[in-house]
Amino acid sequence: MFSFRQIDGAVTGEMTLSGDEMAEGTSAADSARLRAVPKVELHLHLEGAIPHDALFSLIQKYGGDPAVRGAADIAARFRFRDFPHFIAMWLWKNGFLRAYDDFTLIAEAMAHELVAENVKYAEVFFSPARFLSQGLEPAALAKAIRDGLDRVPTVEVALIPDLVRDLGPEQAMAMLDPVAEVAREAGIIGIGMGGSEHTYPPEPFAAAFARARALGLRTTVHAGEAAGAESIRGALDALQAERIGHGLRAEEDSALLDRLATARVPLEMCPLSNVATGVTRAIGEHPIRRYFDRGLMVTVSTDDPGMFGNSMTDELMVLRERFRFTAAELKQLQLNAAAAAFQPAGWVKALVDRIAVDPAWDALTF
Repeated sequence: MFSFRQIDGAVTGEMTLSGDEMAEGTSAADSARLRAVPKVELHLHLEGAIPHDALFSLIQKYGGDPAVRGAADIAARFRFRDFPHFIAMWLWKNGFLRAYDDFTLIAEAMAHELVAENVKYAEVFFSPARFLSQGLEPAALAKAIRDGLDRVPTVEVALIPDLVRDLGPEQAMAMLDPVAEVAREAGIIGIGMGGSEHTYPPEPFAAAFARARALGLRTTVHAGEAAGAESIRGALDALQAERIGHGLRAEEDSALLDRLATARVPLEMCPLSNVATGVTRAIGEHPIRRYFDRGLMVTVSTDDPGMFGNSMTDELMVLRERFRFTAAELKQLQLNAAAAAFQPAGWVKALVDRIAVDPAWDALTF
C-alpha cells in the first residue's frame, strides 16, 4: 500500500498511503491477504535486498559513515535522481561488503524477509565480479551466500551470478568456470547480466553466454530497462536469453511485442523499481497491464527492495489498486513465475501445482 513521493524531482521509493487510495478500497486487510498468498520471485538482487538494519551493522563494522547514523539515514540515501544515480548508490553500498561472512549475514537477513512475504521460491542474483577487488573469490563467495540461505530453510532460493556489463566481456567469461564448478553445492542455476545497459549493449557478450550454455547454465538478461527495444532484441538474438529482466521498453517495437508473446518469453517485470530509478516517470505509465492483456508472459518481482523500500505485497497491491488486476490475474502472475523457474520440468510442475492449490487465494475477495 503506497504512493510515491517526489523530492527535488526524484522518486523516493517511500511507501505511504493517501486518503483517496483508502477510499478506493485499499485496506490493511487487503494487504494482509495479499501477504498471505504464495509467491515466486525471479528478479531479486542480493546486494540490493539487504535489510537496512543489516546494512547499518556492516557500515558500523567498517568504521561507519558520518552521514549514516541509523537505518533512517540509509533510506534517505536511497532516493534516486535517475538510473546513473542508482548505480552510484549501488556501488556505495557495495563498499561495505568486504568479507565472506558479510555475504552470509546479508543472505540470511534477505531470506527472513522472503519468508515474511510468503515467498516460496526465489531466484537471486549476486555479482561476484564486483568483489574481486576485495579478494573474494567467486566460488567461495557463492558458498558463503549459500551458508546464509541454509540458515532459513523455510524458503527455497536458487542463485544466479550476474556477469555485470560494466566490467566487460573478458571478465564475464572469467566468471563462468569458477561458478560452474560449485553450481551444485551452491545452488547456482544460471547466469544473468545487469549493470549499465544504456552504455554496454549485449552483443559483445555473445561468447560468454554461449560458454554458459555449454556449462549447463540457464540464461537471463536485463534488457529494455535503461535502453530501448534494440537491447531486448540483442539479448534474444546475440545472447539467446531465455528470460528478459524488465523489458518495459519492448513496446517501442510492436513486432518485438508480437515475438515475445508468441514465444512466451518470460518477462521479469519490476514496476516499483522502474519508478524508483526513473526509467518510468510514473507508476501509471508502466506497461505491465498492457503487456499482460496482450498475452505476454509477465512475472513480477521487487528487484532491489532494500534500496526501494518495496515488498512483493506492495507490488501486488499496486497492481490491484493502480492497474485493477483481479485476484485471478494476480494468481496468474505467480503461476507464470513458477512456470518460468530455471529448474527441471518435474520440479517446476510441482511448484506450479503447489502455488495453484494454496487456499490463501480463496481469501482474495476483490
